[in-house]
Amino acid sequence: MDKNKRKFNWKLFCVIIASILIVYLIIAVLPRPKSVENNPFVIDKESRPLLIAHGGGNREFPDNTLEACYNAYSVDENVMLEMDVSITKDGVVIMSHDTTLDRRTNAEGEIAEWNYTDLLAQRVDFGYYNTKVDGVYTEKTPYKDYKDCEVRPTDVPGYPDGLPNRAPNVFLVTRLIDVLEAFPNNTVNVEIKQSGETGLKALAAVIKIIEDKNAFDKVVLASFHKEIYNELLRIHKEDHPELLFSPQDSGVAALLITGALGLDVFFNQPVAVLQIPMSQKVKGINVHLDKKWFVKRAHKHNIAVHYWTIDDVDDMKYLIEIGADGIMTNLPHTLLEVYNEVFSK
Repeated sequence: MDKNKRKFNWKLFCVIIASILIVYLIIAVLPRPKSVENNPFVIDKESRPLLIAHGGGNREFPDNTLEACYNAYSVDENVMLEMDVSITKDGVVIMSHDTTLDRRTNAEGEIAEWNYTDLLAQRVDFGYYNTKVDGVYTEKTPYKDYKDCEVRPTDVPGYPDGLPNRAPNVFLVTRLIDVLEAFPNNTVNVEIKQSGETGLKALAAVIKIIEDKNAFDKVVLASFHKEIYNELLRIHKEDHPELLFSPQDSGVAALLITGALGLDVFFNQPVAVLQIPMSQKVKGINVHLDKKWFVKRAHKHNIAVHYWTIDDVDDMKYLIEIGADGIMTNLPHTLLEVYNEVFSK
């Protein structure tokens, strides 16, 4: 065998490596495509992050109730109201973290099997936080706030003038449209909780409400269910390019990985907001998402970054430092105190 053929071609190797580096450098400096052209959720540098009330601020008032939203609004008139929704048997979109009534009310059963009219007529109380006994929510426990105090609707600042059609002793069911009408100038984050055909029906009803209220610039949609997210992509592409929504975990991972490699020029998901925890366990590995470089990378795509669910003061201050666009909390008053402290300096 010819000895020359066995020699490693260093010149060719160097040319290939140099070519790869040149292409990589070109990709690194290329402008990143904007996922959303006009994004109201990306804040100015060093501005105060959006105060986002998780479930309306569910350690101060019962989760996903209109009263919780009013309480959060009393803290910050620009508050973003985060909520979870499901659709009832008679086609009404209501607020509820769970798809059943068992854990958060004094009633039981799948929301999809209840009529909204019956929830009202029977005065089902959403002011509960029940505990399981032998795997069943048998103990009905009235809600208590983070100070271990029971609260009633009349404890909401501004009651009763600010709460029309509500009851003084019962946290009545709240519809999505109730929130949009009560707070027409506030942004709203809506997560579709149901899955499958029921979840798709819920999404269609939510889209109809947004259309009727012309609220595409105020509402961000989210879901952990693949079929719901795929339908969001279809609606955005075919019906409403102005639709604002957040990605699933795979979308976050795609930006994280391509961003770390400097290859996010290829990231092309049309999402408006990353709604993420500070860290996430993936196959036993703790992946930290609370990094300044990751926030900056998202901003290059005109994507806002909202962190959930943050109740610790030190975590709040850290997220302000790295440039988060929004902080989602169960404790709106606590987050406001942190904002007042940090931004008064």
